[in-house]
Amino acid sequence: MAKVEVKDAKGKLGVLIVGVGGAVSSTFIAGTLAVRKGKGLPIGSVTQLATIRLGKRNENRFPKIKDVVPLAGLDDMVFGGWDIFEENIYAAAVQAEVLKKEDLDAVKEELEAIRPMPAVFDRDFVKRLNGTYMKQGGSRRDLAEQLREDIRSFKALNGCERIVVMWAASTEIFIAPGAEHSSLAAFEKALDDDSREAISPSMCYAYAALSEGAPFIMGAPNLCVDIPAMWELAEKTRTPICGKDYKTGQTLIKTVLAPMLKTRMLGLEGWFSTNILGNRDGEVLDDPDSFKTKEVSKLSVIDTILQPEVYPELYGNIYHKVRINYYPPRKDNKEGWDNIDLIGWLNYPMQLKVDFLCRDSILAAPLCLDLVLFADLALRCGFYGIQSWLSFYFKSPMHSPDRVPEHDLFIQHTILKNTLRTIIGEPTLDYLE
Repeated sequence: MAKVEVKDAKGKLGVLIVGVGGAVSSTFIAGTLAVRKGKGLPIGSVTQLATIRLGKRNENRFPKIKDVVPLAGLDDMVFGGWDIFEENIYAAAVQAEVLKKEDLDAVKEELEAIRPMPAVFDRDFVKRLNGTYMKQGGSRRDLAEQLREDIRSFKALNGCERIVVMWAASTEIFIAPGAEHSSLAAFEKALDDDSREAISPSMCYAYAALSEGAPFIMGAPNLCVDIPAMWELAEKTRTPICGKDYKTGQTLIKTVLAPMLKTRMLGLEGWFSTNILGNRDGEVLDDPDSFKTKEVSKLSVIDTILQPEVYPELYGNIYHKVRINYYPPRKDNKEGWDNIDLIGWLNYPMQLKVDFLCRDSILAAPLCLDLVLFADLALRCGFYGIQSWLSFYFKSPMHSPDRVPEHDLFIQHTILKNTLRTIIGEPTLDYLE
């Protein structure tokens, strides 16, 4: 099998994060800096720890992914980004209270050197936050052009060969796709007309990134790159996009348990999920309009996996409820509780209960690392548009309009690794040998 022609990962890779001072971002940055100084292990990162089987089972070839796939090195990563608060990343990480101060102090100098650029922010889209460090005035077009200039300036100042832009900021309010999103021409007219209700801040970032040829990763469930206008722009600039909404806690559990039920042909009567968390994300999701955006993302998983239209006798009448509650004492330590009412042989009821006491940013940080490295890999491979092979990392994975999204974690994992095999010229696996 011919290898994909992959450009060398030479030079520095700039990583620009929207919400760079948030809990997820500061944990990701601090952890990556610690790992590359030999002061921590990148637990949870597929790119850094996972192996990949090559060839037939009896060949016994299981190299680490990072040893055979041409990924950028951690030492080549340069961090920056935007935030609605001005504090440097060390101060932001201390305030987030995810990592211990002694762990942050091991990379204090590097973290203090990372200072946010003023953000594009509109409180109509995130009602529970009051930003103090924002770009001033101007239309949506003006703001998008300011972001483009930020990307160019950061790239030049830091001597970066390539840039990846990642959204790790808050969930915006729910908006439905409209005429302004139907084509690139319509979107750009809306930018020029300053259509503030249709063009969200996250869309300004995505437009700026793609216009500059920088892959864009959407880590929240916002309507953003999953619109025809952005697909057209990504194709025009031959730039990868992926999203949306990092798959970390409760939904990660669902993408494991729901395939188990379907594989065993066990019925499902109801699935009740509730969460408590106390970080900035919890505060934002306490607003009903932002929660609706998250709810749509989380609710789509079970129906897509279980296919009630195909198995009406097993899954045709599921009651699925999702709740998120802001509880400040928990800070970043989220608890996801699930009650699952199952149906077995001869319609006899059973129950399964899961209580996942997790750390939201600790689960998200390695996903951020993997996604940055894989998005950069996609760019160097010449891949562009929706990167559905990265569905493994998202609650509501992007997909082409003519296809159904894949939510099953293990199928997603197979697709991810088979894509990597294709890139390096190895046969994909069907697991028959």
